[in-house]
Amino acid sequence: MSTVDEVVERARFDANGLLPAVIQQHDTGRVLMLGYMDAEALRRTLSEGRVTFWSRSRQEYWRKGDTSGHRQYVKGAALDCDGDTLLVQVEQLGPACHTGSHSCFDVDPLDPAIGDPSEATA
Repeated sequence: MSTVDEVVERARFDANGLLPAVIQQHDTGRVLMLGYMDAEALRRTLSEGRVTFWSRSRQEYWRKGDTSGHRQYVKGAALDCDGDTLLVQVEQLGPACHTGSHSCFDVDPLDPAIGDPSEATA
């Protein structure tokens, strides 16, 4: 197991010092939202057990649920193989989306072409 400082050191932040964080409901696997963390937000999330983001629009930290009551409690976390994306598994209380939807991905479902792996060529 890595310490918080080791995880922050291993994370690969973009040119703006941010790391995308995919937030997932821990027991269903449902993707709830995407947010961004700088090193301090990542440190707070991993050490406090509540998800903290860096707000790109407001240029400040925001801990999910402090104003809305719709908190996210950390149940697990992992960096991807490149260290440039974080997956945070949470217990979501209330909706995750500011629109009131449980997931931010409920708002505008798309109708993409469906791929067929049987059509793949070697």
